[in-house]
Amino acid sequence: MLGFLAEPVYLWCFVPLILLGGLLFILTKRQNAAVKRLGAPNLVAKLSASVNWKGRRWQTWLFFIALVLVVISLARPRWGSQVEYIERRGVEVMVALDVSASMLAEDFKPNRLARAKLEISELMDRLEGNELGLVLFSGAAFIQFPLTSDFSTARTFLDAAYPTIISRPGTDIAAALRVAIQGFNEDRATQKVIILLTDGENHRTDVFAAAQEAADVGIIVYTIGFGSPDGEPIPVYDSLGELIEYKTDRNGETVLSRLDETTLQEIALMTNGAYFRAAPDGREVNLLINEIDRLQTSELESRFETRGVERFQWFLGLAIVALIVKELIPDRLRSVSTETARS
Repeated sequence: MLGFLAEPVYLWCFVPLILLGGLLFILTKRQNAAVKRLGAPNLVAKLSASVNWKGRRWQTWLFFIALVLVVISLARPRWGSQVEYIERRGVEVMVALDVSASMLAEDFKPNRLARAKLEISELMDRLEGNELGLVLFSGAAFIQFPLTSDFSTARTFLDAAYPTIISRPGTDIAAALRVAIQGFNEDRATQKVIILLTDGENHRTDVFAAAQEAADVGIIVYTIGFGSPDGEPIPVYDSLGELIEYKTDRNGETVLSRLDETTLQEIALMTNGAYFRAAPDGREVNLLINEIDRLQTSELESRFETRGVERFQWFLGLAIVALIVKELIPDRLRSVSTETARS
């Protein structure tokens, strides 16, 4: 029934509008009753003879008509159709997010992982028009969601990223890079980018071999390092999210998770990318966006699409006309005022 409206949610604005109309109706009734109590009806009528009561009623009606038309225009009515050629240009971006236990270290508040997820969300805001996919990794790696431009849906998958999502412990950056490489569309001649967010600790295979595989196919890898070179203890939580202890090694010593900048810098260098150390204010996101903006964009998608023709302009124009006419209606009747002055 409401299929001809692009934003039918704005129709809820009619609820406060109806309540406002009812309130003004009650106040008008009370005002009229108060006027009648001022004195004899003939005397009151003579004193208010110059008031343009009919014009004032029209002013009220035109004001409400304008509000109704504005609400309708906000709902964006559409009828009729037209065929448009849609072309979307950009780059393909696969984000590889480290969800290992070390990313729960709290040298970033509330922790490294939460800060990294916040930066990915900001990237989605800033990379509109491009396609972005997400790889989660710790001791293994998998694609959480493939390349997409539907970032609103992608955010729900990003929120679910947590260390318990992968059962294999450790950090395998090489696996993350290889899974990200497989996530690209080989049929497109677009620039392909991997953004690696991690503390850089690598516990498994040769990460530099994986970085070279990316470089060989022209993929640029940007790395963002989270943490401190001095190290930070890794918290351990129970099922209720309460802190139990900090992770220890076989000798009972507290394990410190340190940022390995050397590895991340080398990965970026091998693939013509850049390394950024994460800062509390997230300044590295701006630097990263500037780097991506300098890349050559290519066609991601082109298609013919049938769209409804927007008609909100008509209703908005009528609302403006109603407001102009309202202002042109005088509050006083000039002829009556003149006759009263002469007498």
